[in-house]
Formats: sequence, C-alpha cells, structure tokens
Amino acid sequence: MVLNYIWIAFFLIAFVVALVRLIFFGDVTIFTEIMNSTYDSAKTGFEISLGLTGVLSLWLGMMKIGERGGMVELFARAAAPLFSKLFPDIPKGHPASASILMNVSANMLGLDNAATPFGLKAMSELQEINPNKEEASNPMIMFLVMNASGLTLIPVTIMVYRAQMGASNPADVFIPIMIATFAATLVGVLAVCMKQKINVFDKTILGFFGVMTAIIVATIFAFRTMPQQQISIVSSLIANIILLSIIIAFIVKAMKRKINIFDAFIDGAKDGFKTAVAIIPYLIAILVGIGVFRASGAMDFLMEGLRNVVAFTGIDTRWVDGMPTALMKPLSGSGARGMMIDAMKTFGADSFAGRLSGVLQGATDTTFYIVAVYYGAVNIKNTRYTVPYALLADLAGVIAAIFVAYLFFG
Repeated sequence: MVLNYIWIAFFLIAFVVALVRLIFFGDVTIFTEIMNSTYDSAKTGFEISLGLTGVLSLWLGMMKIGERGGMVELFARAAAPLFSKLFPDIPKGHPASASILMNVSANMLGLDNAATPFGLKAMSELQEINPNKEEASNPMIMFLVMNASGLTLIPVTIMVYRAQMGASNPADVFIPIMIATFAATLVGVLAVCMKQKINVFDKTILGFFGVMTAIIVATIFAFRTMPQQQISIVSSLIANIILLSIIIAFIVKAMKRKINIFDAFIDGAKDGFKTAVAIIPYLIAILVGIGVFRASGAMDFLMEGLRNVVAFTGIDTRWVDGMPTALMKPLSGSGARGMMIDAMKTFGADSFAGRLSGVLQGATDTTFYIVAVYYGAVNIKNTRYTVPYALLADLAGVIAAIFVAYLFFG
C-alpha cells in the first residue's frame, strides 16, 4: 500500500514540476525527456532482471545447499543462549523460541524465502502466550525491532545487483554492510532491553555484543591506519575470502549430512531463475517511477536542497546522493532497491554514491512493511513502541553506513 502511494506521488509530482518548467521557464523539451525516461527505465529494468538470472541462480543454489545441509539449525543452536536472555518472557522450551531463532538465522544467511515463514510462525506462537491479544507483547517488540534492524551476514542480493551494474568488485561493500547492520541491531536491541528492563550487563548479552563490538572497533581502527587504496584491496580480499569460506562450509556441512549437493544447488538455482523473472514487472515499475521523478528535475531539486543545507554546515555533501535509498528503505524494499539501482546507474556502481547506496540498502530492513505484515498476521492493533524503536535502529544503521562508506571508500 505504501509503495502504491509513493509510485503515484512520483508521477504526480513529476507532472506538476514539468508543467512549472514549461509554463514559467519555457522548457519545451521537458515532457519529451520524461517520456523518453520511461522507455529507458523500462529497458534498464528488463536488462537488469535478465542479467540477474545467472548470478542469482548461483547464489540461491549455494544458499539451498546451506539450508539443506543444516546451516540454519547450526546458527540457531549457536544463538540459543543469547536469545533466551533477550526474550525472558517466553517460557523455557516454548516453540516460539525455536521459530525466532530460525527466522533470525535465515535472515543472517540471506535466506529471505525461508525467513518469512519462520517469522510468521514465530508471531503466531508468540500470540499464543500474549495476555493481551490486540496489543504487542514485549517479545513481539524485541523480535520486530531485530527484524527491522536487518542483521545480515551475507548480503547476496546487493552483491548481485552490483555485479549486474558493472561493479569492478561487487563484494567490496560486504564488510561495510556487516558493520552498519550490526550497529543498527546493537542500538535497536539495547534500546528495547533498557525499555523492557532486561539486564544488558548479563554475561551472555554483554559477552556477545562486547565481542562483536570489539571486532568492529578493531576492524575500523585497522582500516583507519591504512592508505585509501590499500583499504579497498584488503577489505575486498577479506570479503571474498569470507564468502568463499562460507560456501565451502556449506558444502562440507552438506557432505556430512550426506545431502545430494548437486540436486540441492539445482533446486536453489531454479528458485533463483524464478525470482529473477518474477521481479521483472516490479523492478520496471519502480524504475520507471523513479526515472520520471528524476527526469522532471524533482529529484535534483530535492537533493540540491538537502545538499545546500549540509554544505551550509561545512560538512562534506557526497553522502547526500545516497539518501534516497536510506529514506525509502523503511517504507519499501522494492522502492529502496530501485533507488539503489538508480544511484548506481546515475553515478556509477563504483562511485561513492553507488557504493554508499548499497551499504545503506543492506544496513536496515523495511520497517513499516515488517510491522504491517507480522502484526497484521496475528491481528495486533496496538504496536506500542515498536515503530519508534525500529526507526531508531534504522537511524543508527544509516549513520553507521555513511561513516563506514567514508572510511572504506574515501
């Protein structure tokens, strides 16, 4: 529903801006430019979707190996001690705990198709122990904020889009995304802990976030001491080593379970092909809307206004070009994806704005969509403080994304 209103707004605003430019500035070519942008954007959307087929099939094939090989269950078991502390209101042994663990683990591995069913199952089970069936319970809020923070270990789709848009090294955003999404999760979870009076100094909670924070800080410190060119080389090398190691771990784990690895890959690759084809109309729709909005000059007007405000403070303004992705992300995943692609198309996949938009896309998740779908599934009418705390996590992710983009990409 939100995306519907945004899409309509793109066209109406573009039409009004075009009329103003025609009547008051005599720009007789503006309507031609707008219509040409619709054809170009539709062509771009189809070409991107078509080009995604191979890479998306590859990664979803690998993910299917990991899923059948038991990596999701392995992640869930590893996270169980931490989650028991973050969800103290869930009775010990209740099935909701397992569903939450599976959902978060699937999200971390980039298994979106597996994560959503686990999430809906978790909400249904949490509703069973919810004393007020129309009001979000504490565990529900913690669960939703964690989802909205978008903690992801492997940002598959972002790397796939970067590859399709011609990035020299699609994985160069891997480490920056990990840092940004962890910052979003850390802020969101700790804020909810304080609100719900969960002891953040518990050794399990403190240990996990303390170790993760130490790793992030050490990573930032290490890269700050390197020349910019060396940062790109080292971060890309580490990112690709991690990714290849994860793939090998998936295969080894599947071998131990005696899974037919080739068949698992084929099944996942088929899903990748179906996904690439299925997104064609959605991607064309959002890119056409953004193309019209940009061709009319409305996007430039909006960004120039923000850039002038930022410049007045003396702060570098390059990050402004990535903000459409950040502003769209809480509202619509498809819209944010379109903004990311538009940034890479306009400025280049390896430009600062192109890379920043990728990091921003991976830093958080679609807050309002998650809240609407998950709460709607169990008829929760009073979401209490879910949205503001989820948006706080989003803000932390955006700030962290901008910071690490400057650190890694100059």
